[in-house]
Amino acid sequence: MIKPIFDLARMRRALIAPLQWCVILIGLSVPISVAFDNVLLALILLGALSSLPVISRIVLRHPVARAAMLLFAVLLAAVFYGDTPVRDALIILEKYADLAFIPVFIWLLSDETVRRRARRAFVAAMGITLLASYLIGLKIVPVLSWMHPWTAPINPAIFHSHITQNNMMAFAVFLALLEWREAVVFKHKIAWLMFAVLAIVNMLFMVEGRTGYLILFVLLGWFAWATFARAMAQRGSSWGWRQKAVLVAVLLLGALAAYQGSARLHDRVAKAAAEYQAWVPNHGDSSIGQRLDFYSNTLHIVAENPLLGAGTGGFPAAYERRIQGTDAIKTRNPHNEYLMISAQTGLLGLVLLLYLFYTHWRSAPLLSSMLERDGARGLLLAYLLNCMLNSALMDHADGLFFAFMSAVLFANLKLGAKHD
Repeated sequence: MIKPIFDLARMRRALIAPLQWCVILIGLSVPISVAFDNVLLALILLGALSSLPVISRIVLRHPVARAAMLLFAVLLAAVFYGDTPVRDALIILEKYADLAFIPVFIWLLSDETVRRRARRAFVAAMGITLLASYLIGLKIVPVLSWMHPWTAPINPAIFHSHITQNNMMAFAVFLALLEWREAVVFKHKIAWLMFAVLAIVNMLFMVEGRTGYLILFVLLGWFAWATFARAMAQRGSSWGWRQKAVLVAVLLLGALAAYQGSARLHDRVAKAAAEYQAWVPNHGDSSIGQRLDFYSNTLHIVAENPLLGAGTGGFPAAYERRIQGTDAIKTRNPHNEYLMISAQTGLLGLVLLLYLFYTHWRSAPLLSSMLERDGARGLLLAYLLNCMLNSALMDHADGLFFAFMSAVLFANLKLGAKHD
């Protein structure tokens, strides 16, 4: 028998390892370089074309991949209605394309070693960011030309804005604590704990991102809750309301101590409260005031188009019409993903976004590893909060990180198993 010159199956097998390394490198690049992200995504997309049948089966069988693709499909359909030209709408759709990479990443992350490398590549990138942030913040080295335009010793965000850096640093702290909990070698435990402590100090005392402060508090709370529940279960002790109340009280006291002990945190929270109290609708002249204008006006846009929205990419024009004749400033982004999705795709899109998050929560107990189970729910909690304060899935770095880490944590999902 004559062998075919072009063996598709053989080509797929040959591509797997290089594509897996591309996914691992996404973990390293997403906190650092948008350009490198795009190169890696292009390589992964080209390599995945030969395995579309496999990826299609993942979409059909994997609940997280399926939920992500449903949301992306609605955004794709919304390109073709509304007043926005299709060409402009496709530019906005591209910002949500990370959702479509979730099943591709899941396909490439089926091996536990690859998942661990991908997870630790992200922590390594945040370690590089942390080191550079300390060097700038302590004025050991000057601000360099390749750093983010906002970088300064008083706010040492390095590769992305202080908002994005603190958001990712908060999750890096959480991952480090999960690794610390699972580590059996003492020096590894010390290394993970030191990273977590140094990152928390950097966030609270050096970098300004308020969303990151909230995410950090929520993730530390979830880590403590999940860890104590696990410890109680292992001891055969009850995890009743008294123990839960004590833990909540300790967490609140810890948050209060951080608030009082960090001048940076205290000032940022106090400033936000003052700006909220001073807000006059459509006259927002502060960061919080402008956001409140964005939220209020976007809610009116959603009310005018509750079923289908203004179409993908239709938000800027709809917002401009809404504020016409007022002193409110224009925006292309309401800084709230729930509102952004609703304004573009109506309540159907909002339902599918919430369904994606619900699927994360319900699928997490089916993961075989405690680190992955707690990590998956931590990722969900982080993005439930992040999406309240930013259009996190539309933003390149936050959106790609969500897709990447969702796949890292859910690629080992036991399909067909029942939920706890």
